[in-house]
Amino acid sequence: MDTFGWATLTPEIVLLVMACVIALVDLSVTGTRRTLTYTLTLLTLAATALIAGWQAVQGGTAYGFSNMVVNDPMGNWLKCFAAVAMIATLVYSHAYAGERGMMRGGELFILGMFSLLGMFVIIGGNNFLVLYLGLELLTLSSYALVALRRDDTTATEAAMKYFVLGAMASGFLLYGLSMLYGATGSLDLGQVLKAISSGQIRHQVLVFGVVFIVAGIAFKLGVAPFHMWVPDVYQGAPTAITLIIGGATKFAAFAMAMRLLVEGLLPLAIDWQQMLAVLAVSSLLVGNLAAIAQSNLKRMLAYSTISQMGFVLLGMMSGVVRGDAASAYNAYSSAMFYIVSYVLTTLAAFGVILLLSREGFESDEISDLAGLNQRSPLYAAVMAVCMFSMAGVPPMVGFYAKLAVLQALVTSGLPLYVGLAAFAVVMSLIGAFYYIRVVKVMYFDAPVDATPVVAGADARLVLALNGALVLVLGLLPGGLMALCAQAIVKTLGT
Repeated sequence: MDTFGWATLTPEIVLLVMACVIALVDLSVTGTRRTLTYTLTLLTLAATALIAGWQAVQGGTAYGFSNMVVNDPMGNWLKCFAAVAMIATLVYSHAYAGERGMMRGGELFILGMFSLLGMFVIIGGNNFLVLYLGLELLTLSSYALVALRRDDTTATEAAMKYFVLGAMASGFLLYGLSMLYGATGSLDLGQVLKAISSGQIRHQVLVFGVVFIVAGIAFKLGVAPFHMWVPDVYQGAPTAITLIIGGATKFAAFAMAMRLLVEGLLPLAIDWQQMLAVLAVSSLLVGNLAAIAQSNLKRMLAYSTISQMGFVLLGMMSGVVRGDAASAYNAYSSAMFYIVSYVLTTLAAFGVILLLSREGFESDEISDLAGLNQRSPLYAAVMAVCMFSMAGVPPMVGFYAKLAVLQALVTSGLPLYVGLAAFAVVMSLIGAFYYIRVVKVMYFDAPVDATPVVAGADARLVLALNGALVLVLGLLPGGLMALCAQAIVKTLGT
């Protein structure tokens, strides 16, 4: 008899056990590519993705360990997507990390798996303490990954900035959680929801706690004005680590927002939605305007991320209208669809940067892509598809992601939300400039480097598949949209 609900933690258990096993196996592995460690890690991640995907298809919701963890469709799909994103990240990063001495040991793979384990704990958390423990596991692993190149002063500086600001954000979140615990007397999200719904707790105390919680979530999503770390860490960290931070971790940040704000604090939606509106407007404004001035490709994509996360917040803030949560499923599923499409596009964009980088050359300036179409039509086509998708050009998946969020805003009928939708469209038009500039450099500028692009067959295959998905899911978005909608409906319905 499964007294504790161990089955609810099957992906986490597999990942934890195999991370420990691979850490021991790696002690006997030699060579700069660490092929055995790399292969075992990919197999482990594939197994966890399959397990999470299988549990998601079952469609049920189960609680374990005295309701401290939850296993539901939304969480399982996010775990599956996060594991697949980590697989793609490691495939793209394998040659890059080997050439830069980042695989003298197996730390890249071990820390990568532990950061993914932290994401899984956050995604499946149904308790304040579980969510915070998952967050700490993820962030501590991420700090170590950013500083993995100990002889690189830029990476070390980025790690220090990330650590200091990350510790401050964790403190904000923890303080907000402690305020809610003090007000409601429970750490369980379900009990917190019941206590707030009773109307017997002073509203001012609850709002005070919500302010700090939203600030902590905003930092993890990297939205303005809590975005200070994003450009510096994206640019300073090794590109392989930048992709880990900018890719799979966004699923965990989205899950944390859903667990805390929607499943725990939905009666306070009128308060936290206003906060999200301010954050969204700030992010769209700061992200798009600052990205125009960037010449470094990684820094430009960092500011792009800030603006993209603004769209996610627009989706989340349109769930409750005039106290009515009838449109919540549509709004939250649009936000989930957006985060999936964003991560998919980001993986391919950074994959091109990683595969173009070679020993002693990072290929992280926009000018480094000059004439890329003449050197490698495949890489140029994938990067162009990604840029068009982020800009919201049809028929890429990014267009339908933006359309879904805008539709959720407009159908609310509120003049303020319609105005926000119009503002988002204007900001997207401004953002299209710096995305299309990259395409112009690749196709119309003369190449400054005629060095042929060399990459492993596995990386080329994953990149081609990644780029194709960005296009195919744009041409046929219905399947992914339905998946996100069903996951949200089944999750919130329980």
